[in-house]
Amino acid sequence: MKIGLLSDTHSYLDDAVFHHFATCDEIWHAGDFGESKVAEQLAAFKPFRGVYGNIDGQDIRQTYPEHLRFTCEEVDVWMTHIGGYPGRYAPAVKAAIQRNPPKLFISGHSHILKVQYDPRLQLLHLNPGAAGRQGWHKVRTLMRFDITGDRVENMEVIELNGR
Repeated sequence: MKIGLLSDTHSYLDDAVFHHFATCDEIWHAGDFGESKVAEQLAAFKPFRGVYGNIDGQDIRQTYPEHLRFTCEEVDVWMTHIGGYPGRYAPAVKAAIQRNPPKLFISGHSHILKVQYDPRLQLLHLNPGAAGRQGWHKVRTLMRFDITGDRVENMEVIELNGR
């Protein structure tokens, strides 16, 4: 299963996303869509999963959950917008993630691209950075990776032109 991952579009969806995710089986969005049209365009393009972020309105919150826990192939995945990262998990997820850690933990919010393994909880944390133009990030980023059985592999970081 090839996954395209993005976050923090803040109402801006670069046409390049469709090119970079053309070979993906699914697209996942880790929150802060900005406008529902972003989710609608992605969902019309490929099978789609998403969570709402702190800037998202009721239209998005009624369609997408705050936390999404699911299995992809044999990988337990937890996606949420404000989740923190290894050593600094957000208070809203800290107890649950320590009690029942997923194999893959995805969050957005910080606009900071991260791929970090948590050896204590034996999970991989991903934050795809920000794909939109709003925020303090200097480079807009996406991620692409494969899930094969119980493995997350072939991780790619994609930088988008300009802000």
